[in-house]
Amino acid sequence: MDDYKYLTKEEVLHRGQDMIGIPFGDIDKTNRLKGNKGGVGQMVEENWFGYSPNSDANADFEEAGVELKVTPYIKGPKGIRAKERLVCNIINYMTEWEKTFETSDYWKKNETTLIMSYQYIKEVPKSEYTVDRAVLFSFPETDLMIIKQDWEKIMQKVRNGEAHLLSEGDTLYLGACTKGASAKSVRQQPFSEILAKQRAYSLKQSYMTTILNKYIFGNETDEHIIKDWHDLQTRPFEDIIIDRLKKYYNYSQTELKKMFELEGNSKNINELLVSKMLGVKGKVSKTAEFQNADITPKTIRVQKSGKVKESMSFPNFKFTELIKEDLWEDSDLYNQLAPKKFLFIIFQEREDGEYYFDRAIFWNIPVQDLEEVQKVWKQTKETIKKGVQITEVNGKFKNNLPSASENPVAHVRPHGKNRDDTYPLPDGRELTKQCFWLNNTYIAKQISK
Repeated sequence: MDDYKYLTKEEVLHRGQDMIGIPFGDIDKTNRLKGNKGGVGQMVEENWFGYSPNSDANADFEEAGVELKVTPYIKGPKGIRAKERLVCNIINYMTEWEKTFETSDYWKKNETTLIMSYQYIKEVPKSEYTVDRAVLFSFPETDLMIIKQDWEKIMQKVRNGEAHLLSEGDTLYLGACTKGASAKSVRQQPFSEILAKQRAYSLKQSYMTTILNKYIFGNETDEHIIKDWHDLQTRPFEDIIIDRLKKYYNYSQTELKKMFELEGNSKNINELLVSKMLGVKGKVSKTAEFQNADITPKTIRVQKSGKVKESMSFPNFKFTELIKEDLWEDSDLYNQLAPKKFLFIIFQEREDGEYYFDRAIFWNIPVQDLEEVQKVWKQTKETIKKGVQITEVNGKFKNNLPSASENPVAHVRPHGKNRDDTYPLPDGRELTKQCFWLNNTYIAKQISK
């Protein structure tokens, strides 16, 4: 198959489908599987399709207009989810900003993709994996409108001389992920002397999960907030959502519950109210757009004093697993925060003691603040490796993990049910489950902007 030219999309698809069920070890004649993270994709390119891996600006199968992507997924109790984001081509800051989406390097390379999927199972060697699906994928109209808006947001930062401030959380489906051997992989940008991290276009892990479920495996899809994709031609998705919510500003929680015939004070009552405001039957967090973009709705309660009542927590971490994380960009905390966008539902306490729906804003963590979180992550790992110091003061146990007073953005503190809800430390001792938190003072500053 060396140097064979695939002239049509059908040829590419049929060749991809012919690989289904064949163990990778039977195909890999150049030992690509022993290589880096991209070893599987390179193996398929080189040993199955017969061309050398490259960083060409054109699609892999140029004559057919098809890009090749081999992507892993994980099958769990809740179904199928993408193992990782789908990394596309590197962003050339110096030239890409001058183009339109239709003439961009991204679209030139990724308009049609042959997606070949395989199930990742930790205990199984790569040589035993097999491709189980091969599908030609093109973006549906609604998703394509959001992809275009995402591309424009990335380019606008480049045009503003802010390529160094790009973050995956800036966008919804199409991200700008870091790409390089280390954080020192940097590039020039056209409107600033500041070197920017090398980044690549990528489809977010959350959106890849949707692609796998809906278009590769044909599973049921989630409810949509945007019923007509034409709505996205004139306004960004975020603006549509905020405009729909604005009409409910200044209503108290009590008034909103009465308006939508909701009772009780469950923890998710405000998310249920937002769902009603947006005309969603189920939870807004489970809608297609929120799932695709990994948007998390969060209620922020601001007291009369202006103080935000609660800090924002992330899932518990296991001490023995955290210290194994080497690269910040591959860490659980980075992936729980950097690509994510939040919809803050802000309720303000007034003189009558009631909380009123004050406003809603989309927010993602700025890249400079993410660097502060990285410091907390690194300090936490070092403290655990050295041995956490646990002391008892007036019947309460304290430790020397990073506190809220040590960093302006984040800290670590307990998140267990009680003192006996613990995880083991590397030295065999037990410590109450802990998690990373964004400081309530930091959240207050962010929403005041």
